[in-house]
Amino acid sequence: MAPLGDFFARIFGSKNRPQSDLNPAELEADWLVVGLGNPGAKYAATRHNVGYMAIDDLLAAGGDVLEPVRGMDVQVAPLTWEGRKVLAVRAGTFMNLSGDPIAPLAQHLDIAPDHIIVVHDELDLPADKIRIKQGGNENGHNGLKSLTERLGTRDYLRVRIGIARPPKGSSIPDYVLGPVDAGAGFDDAIATAAEAARLIVTEGLGKAQNQIHSR
Repeated sequence: MAPLGDFFARIFGSKNRPQSDLNPAELEADWLVVGLGNPGAKYAATRHNVGYMAIDDLLAAGGDVLEPVRGMDVQVAPLTWEGRKVLAVRAGTFMNLSGDPIAPLAQHLDIAPDHIIVVHDELDLPADKIRIKQGGNENGHNGLKSLTERLGTRDYLRVRIGIARPPKGSSIPDYVLGPVDAGAGFDDAIATAAEAARLIVTEGLGKAQNQIHSR
């Protein structure tokens, strides 16, 4: 993973392509890979935005960029992984409304929940630990709560990026909206999360878990 300071250059400068609204009728995908976070520079380097960062890492290899979709509050980048059509996605809403644009996009593309991969921060994992699972509780995560409500199921896939819990007595909202603990371990975690999403698509959930969880 490149340093955090490179993210904006990546997003806005890759391939020197001007952004333009994509026509939703022309989108095709077998999978959605959704990075959760909050929009805007204020939140860019916070713990709650590690899902966004993993999407940036996925796009970096090919110099792909996110582009807005006409009539939908999302940005997407079409990718192809071993013949499978993938949309990397960010919602344009704040975290607690993530499901509002993602569910209509999934419905429009007729993508089942088990082909939706959500990359997000996880308080109940040690910092920089990556784990993959399908379904389960949201554990208080407002982005996941919104997705579950709007998708009508918990059975989507999750790539969980550990941020650990704050010290006892600390405010969780302040903690997740605080800056990430940058460094080599963090960079490796973001790269591993991006790799995990790709492995799920290309190798399947079980093989992806075996590879990622053994680290």
